[in-house]
Amino acid sequence: MKQKLLFITLSIFILFGTVLSAKTFRYGQVKKMPLSVEKDYYIWRFLSQKSTTASQAKAIIGDAKYINKKLRVAYKKKTGLNAKQTKRKPGPQRKKTDWKAKSNGNKSFNYGIKMVEKNQLGKAAQHFNAAYRQYVDRWEKDKSLFWLYKVTKNKSYLSKLKKSYHINMYTLLAADMTKSQYPRSIVTPSISKDSVYGINEKDPIHWAKIKARMNLPSTDLEDLADTCESKATVGMHTYLLARACNYKKSYFPKPYRRLMRKYSKERQAIIYAIARQESRFVPASVSRSFALGMMQFMPFLIDHVAKQRGEHIDYDDIFNPRKAIQYADHHLDYLDKWLYHPLFVAYAYNGGIGFTKRLIKNNRYFRKGAFEPYLSMEKMTNVEAREYGKRVLTNYVIYLNKLGKPTRLLPYIDQLTTPSKTDRFRK
Repeated sequence: MKQKLLFITLSIFILFGTVLSAKTFRYGQVKKMPLSVEKDYYIWRFLSQKSTTASQAKAIIGDAKYINKKLRVAYKKKTGLNAKQTKRKPGPQRKKTDWKAKSNGNKSFNYGIKMVEKNQLGKAAQHFNAAYRQYVDRWEKDKSLFWLYKVTKNKSYLSKLKKSYHINMYTLLAADMTKSQYPRSIVTPSISKDSVYGINEKDPIHWAKIKARMNLPSTDLEDLADTCESKATVGMHTYLLARACNYKKSYFPKPYRRLMRKYSKERQAIIYAIARQESRFVPASVSRSFALGMMQFMPFLIDHVAKQRGEHIDYDDIFNPRKAIQYADHHLDYLDKWLYHPLFVAYAYNGGIGFTKRLIKNNRYFRKGAFEPYLSMEKMTNVEAREYGKRVLTNYVIYLNKLGKPTRLLPYIDQLTTPSKTDRFRK
């Protein structure tokens, strides 16, 4: 089998020269990886190889933690069969989200937004107050407080917001509206060590093993964070510290300064803002849908950018922060041709430029009117892009300040209903 694989690999290389640079993976190599989404990605890579047999595919699919669309398609192509999810007993986990409380809070909040649209502000306040009581997560409570202020004009809600430990769009706006300083819970750690022996920050399987330890109730998260304290692993380090304090502190590291300094402060800020939201600066991140690396590029986008740049890379190369930043910069150059505002750039990065174009050309969104643009930012039906945009915009403002450019959030909000300042799609 090894000789056959070697012959196939050499034949392809001779035929195509340097065009192909994809890695190949052995069955045993993938088999021994720990159960994780990272292993799922390598199972997909293994299934996608021409050299993988149908019997090997049938044997390895049972090791998948989550069978996503990519795995289903690759498995069907290889075997002609439909992949079935293996049922597993849940392992030990730390405290999870209270989904019932979140669902109830969302219902109340959404009713509140509908009442705002109907200009029934008294009823809206009742629903926002109910949402505040029902929500558990601090940022969602802050969202409810902000809207209570918007519909009542009672500044006591802004005072409560300013006492929140969480860093989000609403707490920054409360500071802006009261001409106050931004919260002091924003932390940028100073780290001197370059790397940590024994941790390869570019290896998804190393990160999978750290996450497995992180989720064990017996693990001291601060101690685990200490083992990842270096410039190369600052993403892992701050991710674990944030988990350890239950997000009472908000970590905004500034990694890869040598790579980043060649860009403008605005470009640095948007790359940092997106990377923090996408991966918390963990270079070897893999999502369930196989978005890859610090900037969470989907494989099709890696292919597209590589082709435009005249490069031939393996998907694993995107786990190198240098390559991730280069590709993000390239993609942002394209988005910036159409979008001038960090919120809309964030929507496009997450949901695609087609989605963003349809959204902002729709007369129901981001036009002049009462409670705009806040109303548009809350009533988007694409929930993922909606919340993603708010967080990236908040990150962007914070990073501009961290990079030495004094900036407030409110002026960016005020620009959203002025097309000449935000995009080329609207007239």
